Amino acid sequence: MSSARDQASPQDRLLPMKGIHNFRDFGGYGARGGKLRRGMLWRSGQHCDASPDDLALVHRVGIRTVIDLRGDSERASYPCLRHDAFGGEVLFHPGETSGGHGKAVHEHAAFNVRTAQEAHGAMLRIYTTLPFQPVLVGTYRLYMQALAERDSPSLLHCLAGKDRTGVGAALVHKLLGVHHDDIADDYLLTNTAGDPEARIAAGAQHVRAGFGPTMEDAALRVLMGVDAAFLDRSFGTMTERHGSVEAYARDVLGVTPQMVEAMEQRLVEA
Repeated sequence: MSSARDQASPQDRLLPMKGIHNFRDFGGYGARGGKLRRGMLWRSGQHCDASPDDLALVHRVGIRTVIDLRGDSERASYPCLRHDAFGGEVLFHPGETSGGHGKAVHEHAAFNVRTAQEAHGAMLRIYTTLPFQPVLVGTYRLYMQALAERDSPSLLHCLAGKDRTGVGAALVHKLLGVHHDDIADDYLLTNTAGDPEARIAAGAQHVRAGFGPTMEDAALRVLMGVDAAFLDRSFGTMTERHGSVEAYARDVLGVTPQMVEAMEQRLVEA
């Protein structure tokens, strides 16, 4: 596996957007057999507030497959905007995520949370079960199949583009042999990517109104950010139940060695 020294600068990964938070390329890292291709693996938050310029920029990237990790209620409440010329496919498994509550992961975690310590503990509990939620499993399966079978750029997103999306992107990295330091760095880039204050403000209204009206500001920042311990918890739970993250992908997501090889052929360059 390649080391963290191979990664591109954070600024080089980001595309400037007004209404889409956390839109970035998570390729370019050292991987098994070479380096992940740039311009093929994209991740972001939802696109319901995208400006015309945002949509034009997304269109120029050439994305042909969108993987929507949100639940049915989220898609109904916040329909994503697409460029008029978008002719790709949006993939998702029907149903609700976050234990059937119809909320984003961080919103679900906010229930009865007041302090930063409580928020951190709530997020750890969510990340323990996140990789095994049926709707997420179904959509992750679709994502892995798409990466193994399709040659065009793809976009992975949820509501904020940090939890469900963060775990999905980290799984791809792990399966393709990206170094753990790079996996963690890419996951944590959410905390500084683009305009984090605007992203936090956008999520704060929903979190406070629905779950945490008395929540401390520090707790809100925990819920709207990411922590290495969160991803470690998900990977650790996969390993506890299946022996390794790769075995989880095989047993739960149906990722065969042949699929990993196909992903390598499409996504890794020498």
